[in-house]
Amino acid sequence: MIKLSDFLELKKLKLPFAECKIHCATGDVNPPLDAFYDGRFKEWQEYQTQKNFQRPYVLSLIHLEGSHWLYAGIYKVNGEPRLGTEDGREIYYYETTFLEGQEDHIGKIIVHFEKGFRASYLLAEKHMDQISIIKILEERKTIGEFPGFNKVKISHQELERIIRMREKSWAGALTNIKGIYLITDKSNGKHYVGSAIGEEGIWSRWSSYAFNGHGGNKELVALLKDSPEQFKNYQYSILEIADSHTSDQEILERESFWKDILGSRAFGYNAN
Repeated sequence: MIKLSDFLELKKLKLPFAECKIHCATGDVNPPLDAFYDGRFKEWQEYQTQKNFQRPYVLSLIHLEGSHWLYAGIYKVNGEPRLGTEDGREIYYYETTFLEGQEDHIGKIIVHFEKGFRASYLLAEKHMDQISIIKILEERKTIGEFPGFNKVKISHQELERIIRMREKSWAGALTNIKGIYLITDKSNGKHYVGSAIGEEGIWSRWSSYAFNGHGGNKELVALLKDSPEQFKNYQYSILEIADSHTSDQEILERESFWKDILGSRAFGYNAN
């Protein structure tokens, strides 16, 4: 893998590391990736609760999942931030300028960075050598259109984003569709097999997982009591779908079939 710093140097975007901070953008309440998809990441980043950008440049990475991050560009910091207040706390409003010459790379570069600590505003000279490019996408990363029922494979973070933004192609495909779905815990390989038989189909069931991480399922509720962050390891896919004329009993029989095939009762998260 090529280091991000080497790639930027090839593209004539090399900066003195001593003048640059790395911003590892994360957040659940107002996610930076949502802001990026909406075209407002620059404004999202300029709003800070502390004086975090005390260097001339900021290189921004947006968290995707695990150790994967999306390159969101290099920004020039235009002087000291403006101080304000919101809900009784101090807010620092920065003004930044997007560095020219990188338009073709924004949202296309996915990097690997093993950040095993909480700090999000890092000194570039200490960490740039640890950031390597995994892949360069042909198109700027977006949530993406619904890929088809037999190609669904999304993380919990992606599911939350799809449900929160009510992405049209996904909502249209998954609403009113009965079927059997699979949740895989990528941290241990365990499966949960579920079915959707309600009026809003898979969309309604998956919305509940996006909301609370367990969807009301007994084993998953118990799991999250012991490990509240476990749902962040979940991957969602669809095993089979059925039309509206298929009876609920048929769906439940097919659910039981898949539980047997995948061993999700004996070795996974299904209680029955």
